[in-house]
Amino acid sequence: MAAAKKAVLGPLVGAVDQGTSSTRFLVFNSKTAELLSHHQVEIKQEFPREGWVEQDPKEILHSVYECIEKTCEKLGQLNIDISNIKAIGVSNQRETTVVWDKLTGEPLYNAVVWLDLRTQSTVESLSKRIPGNNNFVKSKTGLPLSTYFSAVKLRWLLDNVRKVQKAVEEDRALFGTVDSWLIWSLTGGASGGVHCTDVTNASRTMLFNIHSLEWDKELCEFFEIPMKILPNVRSSSEIYGLMKAGALEGVPISGCLGDQSAALVGQMCFQDGQAKNTYGTGCFLLCNTGRKCVFSEHGLLTTVAYKLGRDKPVYYALEGSVAIAGAVIRWLRDNLGIIKTSEEIEKLAKEVGTSYGCYFVPAFSGLYAPYWEPSARGIICGLTQFTNKCHIAFAALEAVCFQTREILDAMNRDCGIPLSHLQVDGGMTNNKILMQLQADILYIPVVKPSMPETTALGAAMAAGAAEGVGVWSLEPEDLSAVTMERFEPQINAEESEIRYSTWKKAVMKSMGWVTTQSSESGDPSIFCSLPLGFFIVSSMVMLIGARYLSGMP
Repeated sequence: MAAAKKAVLGPLVGAVDQGTSSTRFLVFNSKTAELLSHHQVEIKQEFPREGWVEQDPKEILHSVYECIEKTCEKLGQLNIDISNIKAIGVSNQRETTVVWDKLTGEPLYNAVVWLDLRTQSTVESLSKRIPGNNNFVKSKTGLPLSTYFSAVKLRWLLDNVRKVQKAVEEDRALFGTVDSWLIWSLTGGASGGVHCTDVTNASRTMLFNIHSLEWDKELCEFFEIPMKILPNVRSSSEIYGLMKAGALEGVPISGCLGDQSAALVGQMCFQDGQAKNTYGTGCFLLCNTGRKCVFSEHGLLTTVAYKLGRDKPVYYALEGSVAIAGAVIRWLRDNLGIIKTSEEIEKLAKEVGTSYGCYFVPAFSGLYAPYWEPSARGIICGLTQFTNKCHIAFAALEAVCFQTREILDAMNRDCGIPLSHLQVDGGMTNNKILMQLQADILYIPVVKPSMPETTALGAAMAAGAAEGVGVWSLEPEDLSAVTMERFEPQINAEESEIRYSTWKKAVMKSMGWVTTQSSESGDPSIFCSLPLGFFIVSSMVMLIGARYLSGMP
């Protein structure tokens, strides 16, 4: 019997989607945007001290290779020839900071993750040096001075890690966000790897001027960052280099977008005023503001949305960032053990259909937009002896929706035109209770594409459309129509407002828990630096009791 013929589907494009919780590699048909196959690997997070969050850069890189190899094997089983993969795009967790040795290819320290809080005293000392009437950092970068962004993480590494200091002195050090680390490694590493980033990732470092689209000398001097260790800044869609190893050796890497910009592209939000919300480890609402920078008066960030080609214009976005969304589900699973898998939360929440007056503010890494309050910490309040793990599960889902509502309100005030609906994507959107809750709390429809992998799709679109690849058209008439699932509000507006105002009361109670010393010291004996204040955890355990946490009636 003749061997089965390999299916010919026309040009395919691969996308690396390297997130905070997992790495994936996905392959799309460039003509139909259909997802053909993918593979996913969970990534470990390390918490060496209270408020510190790290990852192993080599584990991140190995996970990318593993996902590529496994996806190619799956394509083979489907009789799809991997030689049809014409380009690869990279989408990545933003702000996470890596410094490595360009001679050996070895990381000089763990990746300091965007959620990490160790730099709070660095931020406070730097903020004293900014004149009150001239915040040149914000006017050049669109960002508030915060632990969130890469410059202060890099400053901490330069101040505290001797291996990093020595490598900089000896001209061996390279800095990058996760995209730079991956592209450098995948294109040859120490043997000629390409050290670059794109404008969307550069705009999250606090070292990049979003108007001139260049590293800014004044900012680098302010943070005392040597410019020689920074990557070259490129557009989001051009050939950076070729894969130098693995099943896809020789395939060009030709797309690069920070994950939230990638989702904006994947949701095809190419017009002014179009917005999307991505539910991942954190929650990120971006609104395209076109070719003009709009500076927020309500706690949002101004950021680069995309630049889809060397000679193409740059587009900007307003962004609201929530630190903890899917991470709260992981916390319930890994820290409290009240669920065994992330999917179980929907079942628990469905059992009760209400939080019964319980409110959960998951400010594990302080509060991001619109508050920018690093002193906040997580609280669960409104507990009674009736409260059980199902109510806490429901409150955790509500927390994600309330945080989104706060950002949407800020965005509506900045833009002046309220959004009529919210486009959503990301892993958490598979949870139907969450999506219905979101529609109820926003009191507008929530619209979800039938293929929720929009972050990877955006990276694939950028890669396939690059000059020299040209297998993916970004012309509006050529973009595939996407089928949508729609969630309409099902409660009355008054009830929605009452729940929201109670949530805001809970947020106020979460603030002011941490002093600089406690957040920096990592001393577990200081009660106020615990992730949920000691008294709140104690009362939760006393009131709920072990019988609820173990699932007993």
